Amino acid sequence: MNKTTNARAAALEALMRCRRDGAWSGDVLDSILSRANLDRRDAALASRLCLGVLQNDRLCDFYIDSFCHTKLEPPVRDILRLGVYQLLFLDRVPARAAVSETVELCRQRGYARASGLVNAVLRRVADAESLPEIPGRGTTAYLATRYSHPEWLCEYLTQEKGCAFAEGFLKKNNEQPKLFIQVNTLKVSTADYIRALQRAEIPFEAMEPEGCIALEGGLATALPGFEEGLFYVQDRAARLAVEIAAPEKGMHVLDACACPGGKSFAAAIRMENSGSILSCDIHEKKLRLLNSGAERLGIDIIETRPMDARAFDPALENVFDLVIADVPCSGLGVIAKKPEIRTKKPEELRGLPAIQGAILENLSRYVKPGGTLLYSTCTILKEENEAVVLRFLQEHTDYRAEAFCCCGVESDSGMYTFWPHIDGTDGFFAAKLTRTF
Repeated sequence: MNKTTNARAAALEALMRCRRDGAWSGDVLDSILSRANLDRRDAALASRLCLGVLQNDRLCDFYIDSFCHTKLEPPVRDILRLGVYQLLFLDRVPARAAVSETVELCRQRGYARASGLVNAVLRRVADAESLPEIPGRGTTAYLATRYSHPEWLCEYLTQEKGCAFAEGFLKKNNEQPKLFIQVNTLKVSTADYIRALQRAEIPFEAMEPEGCIALEGGLATALPGFEEGLFYVQDRAARLAVEIAAPEKGMHVLDACACPGGKSFAAAIRMENSGSILSCDIHEKKLRLLNSGAERLGIDIIETRPMDARAFDPALENVFDLVIADVPCSGLGVIAKKPEIRTKKPEELRGLPAIQGAILENLSRYVKPGGTLLYSTCTILKEENEAVVLRFLQEHTDYRAEAFCCCGVESDSGMYTFWPHIDGTDGFFAAKLTRTF
């Protein structure tokens, strides 16, 4: 079996496990690729194939069902989706290779009896002079099929931002997401780490804030300096949120919903490992991973503790210069990285603003007068973002929203929504609140 087929086999295994077990694609891919013995390029291809199919499953099914009227077993549909995705989106893969290797994969996985069907359907797609048109162009139903997003989200975005804006967001979600890493300047300068990437011939883009580097994907653990703690993984928007909050050397900081730890790490590095950070999470198991990450990075000002961010702790009242409230949310800003999120139904999300408001209410009591409260989410729904903050401000005259300007991100209202197709980041929301008395 050649390496390219190995990459396809790894992608197919991940797709089948995601469907069968309801597993998160990122976790599954990391597990499969860590034992697949693929080189960096083939690992990147496997990741792109898996995520690409998950990002475009509804569109792939539209074309499959246009050329096939036979009831398909779920694994056979997985195989067909993999083949159709290659034909539709991977210009560098010849159609003949996409068809033949997908058919071979079908045989290898024990579905030889379906290989003729798979071959026929893929050839019809490959040979079609023009593919069937998706009906209803310009409607939310069209957007939902074309970009494989739930119709309710397409309708919400269209109503809130207009059809062109909505389509830009949906389209961006289906592109290969960048891998953002942040240089650990406690151990290495940004310039020196960039030289390490250049020596390894790894393409990159250096961005603001300093130490933020965008890569084309792949395993972070395979990058230079991972074991030595020379960087950590964090999206640019999340890093910018910490820059907006502006923790300083010697401060006392609470990161109340801290896991997996990116904001705690960003704050500690910005504070030059001086001061204190209490990093909490309701899931104690996740805190062990945060501790491991801090040890790898050489950060020793972080203390971890399990905590329900909604439950008041009198010992923490008026203690912190900065409290970071990165609250649980619908996650609709990170669909590009976690395509499974697009299967969420609106009724699953309705209770989130109440939880977010309760967390913000409680954590506000831990901020010193004159201190900062950062509220953030990785969603783009105003019900979880601006509405929660505005309701809080109406009820707390001791807080005000603080205007900010940071690395080109500017807000007079003290609130900013990052949009993937506008800002080139995850979808993300940040609000900077100052306690005045």
